[in-house]
Amino acid sequence: MTPASGGVDRRQVLEQALPALGIALHADQITALLAYMDLIQKWTKVYNLTAVRDPSEMLTHHLLDSLAVIAPLRRQLVDKSVSLRLLDVGSGAGLPGIVIAICCPDMTVHCVDTVGKKAAFIQQVAASLKLPNLRGVHARVESLTDQYDIVSSRAFASLVDFTSWSGGALAEQGVWMAMKGKYPKDEIAVLPAGVEVFHVEQLVVPGLDAERCIVWMRVPS
Repeated sequence: MTPASGGVDRRQVLEQALPALGIALHADQITALLAYMDLIQKWTKVYNLTAVRDPSEMLTHHLLDSLAVIAPLRRQLVDKSVSLRLLDVGSGAGLPGIVIAICCPDMTVHCVDTVGKKAAFIQQVAASLKLPNLRGVHARVESLTDQYDIVSSRAFASLVDFTSWSGGALAEQGVWMAMKGKYPKDEIAVLPAGVEVFHVEQLVVPGLDAERCIVWMRVPS
C-alpha cells in the first residue's frame, strides 16, 4: 500500500493500532479498510463526503475512530445469533457502517442517508470491495419498514432525536449504539421513559486526543 502524504505508512499505522483497539483483522480486511479510505478521498473531490481531507488525519479521525466500536460491539453481541442486522443512521460516507461491514462479514449492514449521493457512494463501496453484506439506502430513517438488531449512529443527532426517528426500525430486544464525543449527560437526562441507557462505554482511539464514548440504549422491558 502506498504511504499517505508526509511519508506516513497507513497500513503500518493501522496494524499497530489494532491491539490497542482490542481487535484482530485479516490482511484482506486491512487492505479493504485502506481501499475504502482511498474511495472516500476520490469521491470527496466531487461529492464533498467529508471535511477531513488529509490522509493521515482521515486515518485517525475516521477509520480508527470507527474501528474503536468493533470490540465493544462484539462484546455486546457475544450471546446473540451470528445473522444480525445493523442499521447505520445518517451514515454519510459510511462511518461506522462500512467499517463494521468489513470487520464483521457475518453481519448484514444497511447504511441509510437522506442524501442520494452518499447512499450511492456506499453502494459503490459495496461493489468495489465486494461486500455482499453492505447496502446503501437513500431514505429517511422514519420511513423504513425493516427491523434491525442494532441501530447505530456517529455524530448524527441528539439521543432524543436519534432514538425517536429510528425507533420504528429497532427490532424487539434490539439495541441502539450511539457514538458520541464527551459523555452526553444533558442528552441522557432528557430521554423519554421509553428509552433506557444501560451502558456508557468510554473509548480510547490511538492517535486521537479527544473524548469518545458509546451510549448503549434499549426499550425497557
